[in-house]
Amino acid sequence: MCGIVGIVGQSPVNQALYDALTNLQHRGQDAAGIMTDDAGQLHLRKSNGLVRDVFQQSHMLRLRGNMGIGHVRYPTAGSASLTEAQPFYVNSPYGICLAHNGNLINSGELKRLLLESDRRHLNTGSDSEVLLNVFAHELGRLSRDVLTPERILAAVEAVHRRCSGGYAVVAMIIGYGIVAFRDPHGIRPAVFGVRNTPLGVERIVASESVALDALDFELERDIKPGEAVFIDQQGTIFSREYDSGVPYSPCIFEFVYFARPDSVIDRLSVYKTRLRMGEALAAKILRTKPDHDIDVVIPIPDTSRTAAVQVAHELGVKYREGFIKNRYIGRTFIMPGQEQRQASVRRKLNAIDLEFAGKNVLLVDDSIVRGTTSKQIIDMARDAGARRVYFASAAPPVRYPNVYGIDMPAASELVANGRTVEEICAFIGADWLVYQDLDDLVRAVRHENAAIESFDTSCFSGEYVTGNVTAAYLARLERTRADAARAERDAQILREESGGGDDTLQAAGGL
Repeated sequence: MCGIVGIVGQSPVNQALYDALTNLQHRGQDAAGIMTDDAGQLHLRKSNGLVRDVFQQSHMLRLRGNMGIGHVRYPTAGSASLTEAQPFYVNSPYGICLAHNGNLINSGELKRLLLESDRRHLNTGSDSEVLLNVFAHELGRLSRDVLTPERILAAVEAVHRRCSGGYAVVAMIIGYGIVAFRDPHGIRPAVFGVRNTPLGVERIVASESVALDALDFELERDIKPGEAVFIDQQGTIFSREYDSGVPYSPCIFEFVYFARPDSVIDRLSVYKTRLRMGEALAAKILRTKPDHDIDVVIPIPDTSRTAAVQVAHELGVKYREGFIKNRYIGRTFIMPGQEQRQASVRRKLNAIDLEFAGKNVLLVDDSIVRGTTSKQIIDMARDAGARRVYFASAAPPVRYPNVYGIDMPAASELVANGRTVEEICAFIGADWLVYQDLDDLVRAVRHENAAIESFDTSCFSGEYVTGNVTAAYLARLERTRADAARAERDAQILREESGGGDDTLQAAGGL
């Protein structure tokens, strides 16, 4: 998962881009980057690390210009290499830089066509660079004489016809403006907003509405599935929808885990969807364990808090904060390597013994992926004196990999893959385990005002909305996402890479 932002302003946008990325940091902690356009001169800073570490004052001073895009990343495929940090840039045609959230299913075929037919060179293994070159090729083909908003939007339609998968994209065309678009299913989120200043209108595109809130932009709406939105340098907006005939199917895991609770995406309040998840989960607990002996409900911070509050309310038992989180430790789910994830859990969470001692505790988490973190947290609860430890997941069992931009592990590393609920319960060491039902999850997230036809629930159901995820593709994914394969790639990177991060580009130049 990644976070993207693009701003067309009437004054320097470097600080606004920085602040937006800080508010999207939860979507990626591996790398961050900003590129700005200063009257045709490009300024770039990107490197591995958190936003606050990548951008120092000297970098910010060099990021001049009233238009720019930004990106926070963790790798869904490929590696954590600095060469794959975004934004990416090509100098033909016009000079285009691009930031991307998602994953292309047919990137292998696209790479072959780009090299053999389109005669375009690729520097990395990133599908984001593939997408950039597909867009650049189509833009050049459609606008050989003059570039217009209509031709830019037409180039995006061509991208939709060639690319398959989940993607939300923001691209800056040097000297012209910013174009943003989503895949025809709307799997990955993107919103846009506006603010009026004494100097004129300014516009923003971002992954989530929280980035707009922090900068006092007014949320206009989501970018529609398959829609392209172009914003010129004066802040005028042009848009075109691509009628693909496929259903509007955003990723349901955004609402379960990734999106911030104070975000509104796809016209849905993430906070309200998580409250309804808690209601549905409590109802299942009361159906399956009507004579429960739960003394206290304790969330596993942070994303499960909203659901856990509602579970406690519906069960009529106390809600307590039993774990204190060290906010300077990253999300274990998106940490590379099982050993690193395990080592970080006790550094990240510390139990308050008095909330556990002698009690029957229900721990609530948003989901269970590998199960090893859940196992360690249950051990912590027992060490703190809990009499019994029950465990509830606000999501169904994660049995299948996500292929549309969420870095779920290989299927063989998912605790629910090939195991029954009873076997999972034994693996994590709980006294009792309950999962949300998939139908209840869908009902909790869906709202009639959102006009959503369905959701991508592939990590729970194994049904992939694009329809072209083959057994061979999943087998390749298994080989690349396994921890052993990641460790080998990271070791290779350490052998090959050192330093770097700053670049200043001319519109006629290149990286």
